[in-house]
Amino acid sequence: MSYQLALQQLVDSALPTGAFAHSLGFESYIDAGVVRDEAGFGRWLSAFISQQLTYSDGLAIRFLYEGADVLELDSLLSASLLPRQVREASVKMGLRLLEIGAEVFPSAELGLYRDLVTIGRAAGHQPLAFAVVARSLGVPLQEALVAYLFAAATSLTQNAVRAIPLGQNAGQRLLRQAADDVAAAAVRIPHLTPDDFGAVSPGLEISQMRHERQRARMFMS
Repeated sequence: MSYQLALQQLVDSALPTGAFAHSLGFESYIDAGVVRDEAGFGRWLSAFISQQLTYSDGLAIRFLYEGADVLELDSLLSASLLPRQVREASVKMGLRLLEIGAEVFPSAELGLYRDLVTIGRAAGHQPLAFAVVARSLGVPLQEALVAYLFAAATSLTQNAVRAIPLGQNAGQRLLRQAADDVAAAAVRIPHLTPDDFGAVSPGLEISQMRHERQRARMFMS
């Protein structure tokens, strides 16, 4: 249980990674009128968890835990995150997490990844920064996956509460529904193969690309 409090700090919404500034594409659905209420956002969040968070972030975390080279995984993420804003969001939040981790949860593994980023050999993606810190703390893979996925769902829901807008109680109802999707994703991820990496719905990616040219927006992505 020695890692439990550290893990809670690592996934706390108060951790200053800048997640509050990113919608990761759902703002485009708001602009198009597709997402305009609790039910609409719930459908989007379910799709996002079961696709992008499963086949990109979650799978990258699993591969790193299993011993895959962090530099190779970093390159794969840079190549598979096609929308520029989402790729940049992953790096911006990842760099902040590496910076915080170096001060609060230092380790040789974290230092190596941070050095690769500093010399320009790696970008510094958020799921890899998280996985490096979590593994160095001794967090088991399944707990790390569940914590990361639910933290992502939480930050996106908090942003939707502001953007749509939704009530705070609606946000809590959405998170309870998202917990089922997170649990299902954590069960699915261990059975995926390298060929599954980056298998994300084109609809999600197109909405993320459209956000860059949206007339008015609250979020960076």
